[in-house]
Amino acid sequence: MSARPSAAQLTAFATALLARAGLDAEKSAAVAEILVEGDLLGHTTHGLALLPAYLADIEKGAMTKSGEPRVVADFPAAVTWDAQRLPGPWVVRRALDLAMARAQQNGICTVAIRRSHHIACLAAYLQRVTEQGLMVLLTCSDPNVCSVAPFGGRREVFTPNPLAAAWPTAGDPVILDVSMSITTNGLTKRLHTEGKKFPGAWALTAAGEPTTDPAALSTNPPGTLLPLGGVDHGHKGYAFALLVEALTGGLAGHGRADPKEGWGATVFLQVMNPACFGGVEEFRRQTEHIATTCRATPPRPGFDRVRLPGERGLARRAEQLAHGVALHPSILPALAPWAAKLGVARL
Repeated sequence: MSARPSAAQLTAFATALLARAGLDAEKSAAVAEILVEGDLLGHTTHGLALLPAYLADIEKGAMTKSGEPRVVADFPAAVTWDAQRLPGPWVVRRALDLAMARAQQNGICTVAIRRSHHIACLAAYLQRVTEQGLMVLLTCSDPNVCSVAPFGGRREVFTPNPLAAAWPTAGDPVILDVSMSITTNGLTKRLHTEGKKFPGAWALTAAGEPTTDPAALSTNPPGTLLPLGGVDHGHKGYAFALLVEALTGGLAGHGRADPKEGWGATVFLQVMNPACFGGVEEFRRQTEHIATTCRATPPRPGFDRVRLPGERGLARRAEQLAHGVALHPSILPALAPWAAKLGVARL
């Protein structure tokens, strides 16, 4: 189609593909909605670009098509699930619903999830939490793969281990989603496919030399991504990657020390209710004050103004909801064979 497809069209298309592949209606809709939300926010490597790989895993039995997470532990403010390789977006949304309900009563609720399938774009989950006046922290690791070296090393140990959070202000929420490596595996693969380079030395060769070439991760043995902070300050990203491992694999009781099962995620999420701490009005007074102060800071050369994390993504989301989604040009062609195979009309 020549015009930009609407979010509703893309969601219906993705839902139909997932349903034909074998997921039930609820799971298909949840996965489709999170993937499209990723594209709406501008995370084009973690939106519908993931759908072909999800469909392939459903086909080969690497994603569980039906059932419920198994409860490992359940206390009022601390819950652990074994997701049994169910679709990650559906599992995480279910966990957030539980955490939001319990945080309203208890002030805070944490859910650790082991053995989920991949959970897509972390930022895509957050706004529905802040709309309830709540604060959220969400992070994940994939114990089955690794592509990031610890600071000072040259062999992969971690995944990019993203950390996301969001909280309300008097206006739009602050939304952050930051990897503990300089870049992601998805962008690395895309740049490699397109024959492009990193903007800077974001990776190491197998010999441990900094490089701008994403192909370094495809050699044998492979190179690695650098932790956030790069060759100079990568000790910071490395430390945060270790924190993510403790929050995810550590608290869930399943991670890199266990046998590999395939592409997936170990998840930590926590919802906090300001009403049970210093109060809602005081929380928003503080968060709005710092937001206003940041926006009022004089910009340095090369910047028109100071923005808050998530501000650009929310503006992009509003524009794309109004005028259609500007998908990366590789996405619909990659889904065309699946549409033909599953008998779903192409967009």
